[in-house]
Amino acid sequence: MTASPATPPGVTPPGVQADYSRKWIILITVGMGTFLATIDSTIVTVALPTLVGQLHTDFPTIQWVTLAYLLTLTVLLLGMGRLGDMVGKKRPYLIGMILFGLSSAACGLAPNVELLIGFRVVQAVGAAMMQALGTAIITEAFPPSERGRALGIGGLLVSAGILTGPVLGGLLIDNVGWRFIFYVNVPIAILGVFLVRAFVPAGGRRPGQRFDVIGAVLLGISLSALMIALTFGQTWGWGAAGTLGLFAAFAAFFAAFIAAELRVPQPMVDLSLFRNPQFAISLTMAICVFIAVSSRIILPFFLEQGQGLSVTEIGLIMAVWPVAMALSAPLAGYLSDKIGSMRISLLGLIVIVAGYALLGLFTTLEIGPLAFALLNAPAGIGVGLFQSPNNSAVMGSVPRERLGLASGFLALTRNMGQLVGIALIGALWATRTLAALPPESAAALTDASAAPPAAIASGTIDTFLILTIFTALTVILGVIGVRIETRQRAARTQETRDQRPETVQPEAASR
Repeated sequence: MTASPATPPGVTPPGVQADYSRKWIILITVGMGTFLATIDSTIVTVALPTLVGQLHTDFPTIQWVTLAYLLTLTVLLLGMGRLGDMVGKKRPYLIGMILFGLSSAACGLAPNVELLIGFRVVQAVGAAMMQALGTAIITEAFPPSERGRALGIGGLLVSAGILTGPVLGGLLIDNVGWRFIFYVNVPIAILGVFLVRAFVPAGGRRPGQRFDVIGAVLLGISLSALMIALTFGQTWGWGAAGTLGLFAAFAAFFAAFIAAELRVPQPMVDLSLFRNPQFAISLTMAICVFIAVSSRIILPFFLEQGQGLSVTEIGLIMAVWPVAMALSAPLAGYLSDKIGSMRISLLGLIVIVAGYALLGLFTTLEIGPLAFALLNAPAGIGVGLFQSPNNSAVMGSVPRERLGLASGFLALTRNMGQLVGIALIGALWATRTLAALPPESAAALTDASAAPPAAIASGTIDTFLILTIFTALTVILGVIGVRIETRQRAARTQETRDQRPETVQPEAASR
């Protein structure tokens, strides 16, 4: 595999004059796309029960409104990142925003569930273009010394989307109907298109580049097999022939993808990026954190079946997490520019561990809603502290011509981590909940969500304690990352000193 000459990470290529004059308007513009994609993933979730009745369908079918979007998005992210590195990032991002706006209007007009699912696939294509390239555009718009701060503000917008989606979705569905959860995207997309055209630079087109179609197809098939296996494995059973067959297909096609990428002159995924330990460690930590974040799926069961709280109360409690993230993410980005990305990411990991430990030790069936909400805050703060510095570490570890691919990897790890986490943590919670049942009840009950409150509380507490151990192991990666970053900084400092002209002493000059 041959690679093009790489520009050192964080350095503008020779002959290219960096223009940072529009950095804030570019951040706002890309932030609109981030907000759109994030709010859309959460706003649709609250509409699923309504859609079952309005579109005269059933729950297994309506799940595909979400699953089709997630599958399409995940499969396309790396390909869109590679495309942005080839043709420049502005054009694919602009096309993505136009597609997202048009398909949002089409979703709102959909007369039946089949067309709604189809339009959601188109919507996911647009979202993949925006998510894969948004972080790369922000990275190019800001100088390396301000990259963490900019990505921290981007993390704030992600939190805002997560927080706004369920609230706005509930208001729109109750007052004007479910179709407006899609129509609300259209004016934002229109404004975003004008801003992208006016302010986002075209980016460098790299002549002589070819898109690796074979690699894209092999990766798409392998990821699709893995996603479907993880999605339906709990329903079919992890040992079922269909589940095992999909896992085998994933392994076979992924191995074929790796073999193909090692032989193609211009691969879709430059595997040499993983020789950079900072890049590899940061992505691994991101997957681990998003697996842990997926523990939020068990909270409604504990709060509703375990404690008997209303949906409104549950929504308010679950809003604590994104609020905590929103408060800590910008600060984390600012500090990472001053202290170092990996140091702040490590601090975030330690706070996450403490947060899960608090949840595991102090959660009880009798805990009040306010106390439980406050218990959720530390883990949310930790995720906010971790995410933007970790993103900055990833983007700062790759050459400029690979920023699109690195941005796609970040989006992919976020989606894959959450999907794997939903499957694993859901299975863990169900297993621990059923294990807490008395022997005479255990044989008759197979659905953990129907377990008595005491068993649900026990399963929830056990899950939090296991996640404490899991995230504590991730801290080890953070420590390694800090040591690597320290050595790299020392090497750069020494290199700078070596390049300075030697100072001539006056006595020597007079001789």
